[in-house]
Amino acid sequence: MEEKEVLIKVEGLSKKFCKDLKTSLWYGVQDLVSNIRGNKNERLLRDKEFWAVKDINFELRRGECLGLIGHNGAGKSTLLKILNGLINPDAGKVTIKGRVGALIELGAGFNPILSGRENIYNNAAVLGFSKKEIEAKVEEIIDFSEIREFIDMPVQNYSSGMKVRLGFAIAAQMEPDVLIIDEVLAVGDVGFRIKCLNRISDLLNNCAVILVSHSMPQIARICTNGLLLHNGQERLITNSIGELVEQYYKVFTDNYKSNEINPFGIDIYDIKANGLDVGDNELALNLKKGEDLELSFTFKCPLDIKEFSIHLPITDEQMIHVALTSSLENIGVSLNHGDDIYVKCKIPSSFTNGKFYVGITIIETKGGPNHFNIGKILYKKENCFKFYVRESPLTTSVPIILNSNFTVEYE
Repeated sequence: MEEKEVLIKVEGLSKKFCKDLKTSLWYGVQDLVSNIRGNKNERLLRDKEFWAVKDINFELRRGECLGLIGHNGAGKSTLLKILNGLINPDAGKVTIKGRVGALIELGAGFNPILSGRENIYNNAAVLGFSKKEIEAKVEEIIDFSEIREFIDMPVQNYSSGMKVRLGFAIAAQMEPDVLIIDEVLAVGDVGFRIKCLNRISDLLNNCAVILVSHSMPQIARICTNGLLLHNGQERLITNSIGELVEQYYKVFTDNYKSNEINPFGIDIYDIKANGLDVGDNELALNLKKGEDLELSFTFKCPLDIKEFSIHLPITDEQMIHVALTSSLENIGVSLNHGDDIYVKCKIPSSFTNGKFYVGITIIETKGGPNHFNIGKILYKKENCFKFYVRESPLTTSVPIILNSNFTVEYE
C-alpha cells in the first residue's frame, strides 16, 4: 500500500440543477435523447437552471483529511453526493480508489423496517465486504455505537442520535479507504462526537477523509487541508487550516453586527483600544504575543444613577463567550444627568490566536459593595469592536473571568 497515494482526484467537476420541477423533467428528457445520440458535451445554463457546483478541482491522498466548509447552499452536499456516486456530474471527472464509506444524510442507506443488526450486514455488504468479514466486525460495530440494548429493534424506531451512532460505527469500523462525513456528527451528543473525532484521527493512518462541518473547532482539530465553497465555486483551497477558517468567517462578516439594548438613551463614544480608535467596528486591533488590551471609552447618561457596574463580555468568532472582564462591584462614581464619564480598563493577555469581539454592558447595582445586587440593564451591546491575537503561546481557551483594573472618572 503506497502511503501517499492519491485516493480521490476531482477534475473540473460541475453540476447544475433546475429550480422548477416541470422544467427539470423536460430538460431531463432532452438530455436523455441527447446522450443517446452521443452528444455529451457540456451545455450552457438554460432557463431556470443554476450551477450547484462549478469547476471544482482537488486531490486527496491517503492520510489526509479534507475539511469541506461553506455557507448553507454553497454546494457541499451536492459535491459529496457526486463523490459517493449518488448523482452524476454534468461536466468533469472523479477518480476514487478503494472502498468508500459515506455518512451523507441521516439514516441514508438504512432499511427502516429492518433491525440495526440487519442493517449492519446490509451496509457492510454494499461497501464490498464478505459475510465472513462482516461477522468478524459486527461486535466491534455494536460496541462502538453504544446501542447494544436496541440493536435488534427496527431502525424506524431509532432516534436521530441512535441512527448517527450506528451509521458512523458501520462506516468507521469497516475501515474504508475513503470516508465521507457530512455534518451528521452535529446530531450526536458531545461524548459521542469526541469519540468519532478520535476514531477519524485513527483512520487517517490508512485512509482519506472528507469532513463537512460548520464547527470550526472540529475542522481545526483533525483536518490537514481544506476547501471553502461559496455559491458552488472554489473560494479557497489550502493546507493552512487557520487561513481556511478565517476566510470562512469573512463570509458572515455582516452577521456580527448586533443590536443595542439602550432603554435610557446612553451615548457611548470615543471607543479606543491600545490608543486606536475602533468605535466603528471596521478597524481591528492586532495584539502581539503577550500584549495586553487597554480599552477606554466615554459615555453620557441622561439620568441619575447612584451605583452601577461595567461588564465587558468577550466572544470568539462562533459567538461563544470565552472571557468576561467586570468591575465586579460598584464603581464608586454616581451617574448624574448630562455628565461625561470616562472609563479605562486594562485586560491581561490571556487569549489564543484568533479573532475576538468585545461588548459593553452597563448595569445598575444596588446595596453597595458588601451587598452587591444587579438591577436593571442600562446599556448593552455585543461586538462593539474586534481584535486579533497573533502568535499566542497559549494552545487552548476556556471561559474565564479576567481580573482587570477599571478606572472610572468624570471628564
